[in-house]
Amino acid sequence: MPTLTDLVFLQPHMSANEWKELAEEHGGVICIDKPATWTSFDIVKKIRNMTQIRKVGHAGTLDPLATGLLIVCFYKKATKHIEQFQAGTKVYEAVIRLGATTKTLDAEAPEEHIVPVDISENDVNRVLPQFLGTIEQVPPLYSAVKQNGVRLYKLARKGQDTEIRPRLTEIHALENIQLNGNFLSLTVTCSKGTYIRSLARDIGEALGCGGYLHSLRRTHIGEFSVKNAMSIESLIEVFGDSRKRSE
Repeated sequence: MPTLTDLVFLQPHMSANEWKELAEEHGGVICIDKPATWTSFDIVKKIRNMTQIRKVGHAGTLDPLATGLLIVCFYKKATKHIEQFQAGTKVYEAVIRLGATTKTLDAEAPEEHIVPVDISENDVNRVLPQFLGTIEQVPPLYSAVKQNGVRLYKLARKGQDTEIRPRLTEIHALENIQLNGNFLSLTVTCSKGTYIRSLARDIGEALGCGGYLHSLRRTHIGEFSVKNAMSIESLIEVFGDSRKRSE
């Protein structure tokens, strides 16, 4: 079975035809720096249209407001490795807004339960250790997690109350911690399946003031870094603008 090292990663110096020929033979991968407001499906659809390759899948969803590394695989020889990519350790740069909550646990919904914030760095350092190691985490109601065969976000949109079962996840490190007024920024290194929105909520609750995820950027998946990822604009330069092609 081909390994990850056999796959052909798009490089800035490659032409579209050169990469597509190699990708068809060996399996292709493009590392993308996803911009804010795009869904992961938006990215897949855009690249499918640009490359005219039908067999495309991504290795790990990013929420629409999040930015950063999204790994996209092409042809069966690459898509069969999606789970292997997904299993890699993730690194995120997160900013938590303290003193308010939202229904979605991020900035997509209006703020609620707004309170004054009187939190010190000592308070932050006191509560963060409880979120290290193997922890139980309740996924966001507005998420694609399935419960009894139904996506949670579908239940949320119907206004149905549901008790969400917690899941085990692994937080390897919380670093680069900075408190600036109502905003707490930190770098999170974690396992597959970790919801940073849930982590933001739980840290806010532990601090006694509430909190939600204000912004998020994924910088690493396993050995792959966003520093080596390509922007949508760079991909358009390589493949052309999909709007000029038939859908």
